[in-house]
Amino acid sequence: MNTLSDIDSDLFLYLNGLHTDWMDKVMLLITDMWVWMPLYLLLIYWTVKQYGKRCWWVFLAVGVVVLCSDQISSHLLKPYFHRIRPCFNEEFEGMIYLPKGLAGGRFSFTSSHAANTFAIATFLTPALRNFRPWPAIVLFFWAFVSSYSRIYIGFHYPGDIVCGAILGALVGLVLWKVFQRIEKKVSE
Repeated sequence: MNTLSDIDSDLFLYLNGLHTDWMDKVMLLITDMWVWMPLYLLLIYWTVKQYGKRCWWVFLAVGVVVLCSDQISSHLLKPYFHRIRPCFNEEFEGMIYLPKGLAGGRFSFTSSHAANTFAIATFLTPALRNFRPWPAIVLFFWAFVSSYSRIYIGFHYPGDIVCGAILGALVGLVLWKVFQRIEKKVSE
């Protein structure tokens, strides 16, 4: 009987093995945060348009959202679980595709990329309610694609991505509720 870890490893090997020359270039771009600069500018535009002079509250809140999701993932969960990234897993030596080489850190659970992108998507979707349905479509597409790219380049198992996405969604949701209360008190 396969364990959850075995299933995660098998799924990782399958997804990581689905590479092509043209997709390598795309995934290397997608995993880089700078390629998303047009998206960031669009989000800034939508935020300023909806909130006007109060937009700095949203920008501050997004910073707190990223800080919380990143710190929980990187400084609480990764050191606690000590799950070695696939690119450092000796069992996979010669079996996996690493178009970007080795990752910076040795531990993978949970994916900080997934946690951060899903936290931002979950927080900003209701925050940018004036532009429905576009923020949800754009943000969750970004979160999904950039998270999948981490499997493609050999840095994360699918379980790291799923749990990072759940963590990020929870952080984004909780901080959205906090933001709403603070915004309501400030507006009174």
